Order: sequence, then C-alpha cells, then structure tokens
Amino acid sequence: MSEKSDEYWKKKLTSEQYRVLREKGTEAPFSGEYVKFDKKGKYVCAACGNVLFDSSTKFDSSCGWPSFYDAKKGSVEFHDDDSHGMHRIEVTCKKCGGHLGHIFDDGPKPTGKRYCINSVSLKFVNE
Repeated sequence: MSEKSDEYWKKKLTSEQYRVLREKGTEAPFSGEYVKFDKKGKYVCAACGNVLFDSSTKFDSSCGWPSFYDAKKGSVEFHDDDSHGMHRIEVTCKKCGGHLGHIFDDGPKPTGKRYCINSVSLKFVNE
C-alpha cells in the first residue's frame, strides 16, 4: 500500500479522481468514460499505473459502471464496507490502496463475479 501523502495525491490526481480514489467516492452511474468502451487493452490504476484488468474480462452489466468478471492476479485487495447502511466488499488497488469500486456475486462465468469499478479510477492502455 502507498505511503504517499494526501498533498501528493491532491497534486497528482484531478479533484474527481481524488474524491473517488482517496476518499472512497463514487462517480454518477452511466457518466464514466469506460461504461460503453470496448477497445482491446489493459485497464490500469489511474493513481499508480498498476495493471488491474484486461479488456477480455470486461462485460456490459448495465449497472452504470464498467464491469469486469476478473482482475489481474495479485492486483487488488478486498475490504468489508458497511457504509450507506449495507454490507459490500470494497475493491482497492493493491499497490497504492486507491478505491476502485466494489465486487458482487452476480457476474458471468467463469468467475460469477462482477467487479463494479469507477471509470475515474482507471486509465486505459492499448495492447
């Protein structure tokens, strides 16, 4: 996990990236750059560049955020999240600790998982 200061992140990230990645915010549904995005490549953490997802695992879940059925091995961590009066599992970047989104058990095969990820937490890199 990153030991960078809040000041470092405030200078490196946009205000919206900071709100989501560092303050565990959520972008508005259907507003993100990668919701209807289908190019082939990799999705990396917008804060630190850690490779998180491959485009081959992205699918349209119609939930309003980019969805993936699997993450790159060892790239993310999971945490209990009891905010907003519900229990969810938060997904964070293993390298910098940035908030990415949440994981649910309603995804497609082969994993049955849906990584519901904020677009602003990601950057796309062409293959």
